[in-house]
Amino acid sequence: MAYETIICEKENGVATITLNRPQALNAFVPQMNKEVLEALKDGEREKYNPMIRQIRQMEKIVIAAVNGVAAGAGCNLALSCDLRVASEEAKFIQSFVRVGLAPDSGGSFILPRLVGLSKAMELLLLGEPVDAHEAQRIGLVAKVFSAAEFAKSTKEIAETVAHAPRGIGLIKRAVNHANLSSLESDLEYEAYLQEIAGRSADYDEGVRAFLEKRPPVFTGK
Repeated sequence: MAYETIICEKENGVATITLNRPQALNAFVPQMNKEVLEALKDGEREKYNPMIRQIRQMEKIVIAAVNGVAAGAGCNLALSCDLRVASEEAKFIQSFVRVGLAPDSGGSFILPRLVGLSKAMELLLLGEPVDAHEAQRIGLVAKVFSAAEFAKSTKEIAETVAHAPRGIGLIKRAVNHANLSSLESDLEYEAYLQEIAGRSADYDEGVRAFLEKRPPVFTGK
């Protein structure tokens, strides 16, 4: 299948999905959401939540290879994967607070389980970028590679995981057993909160401030 906003490549039992909107720092748009979901379905065979569900439910290991800035929904998409690796140039930002939004894409469920409640609240409330090495230290990513070795090292990890497809599928099923129902409930509640936030004056101000490259002036409305 030909994609406009992603690149999907398959080799040695490993499917690699690369976000491909460099002109916009790989910011998500509806077309990208649709194409990532289609690529994930193809690996297993308009919105963020179906992607998160697909990643968590499919009995394939999904590795997020982060080589730049992963912010907002893009960050939480990476966190929803089974394993995360990063280049030294990567950064992770829970940027929702910067535009007056609540976290989505399962972030409020997954982030505290990765880094603990206190650290999760810090990342969500301050919205500060986390570099690759700090991300590894707090448990957001498993491995950090140099930019020069990133593609090669990531491929090696993926091929190692792919050597035991039946076993890894059962490992993921076991880990998901007690968590998927809770994740589903959280995704629904996030959508409810995001609808409230998306109708607020603060969200309008946050978007304008982002586009105008200035700090937002929130009023709590």
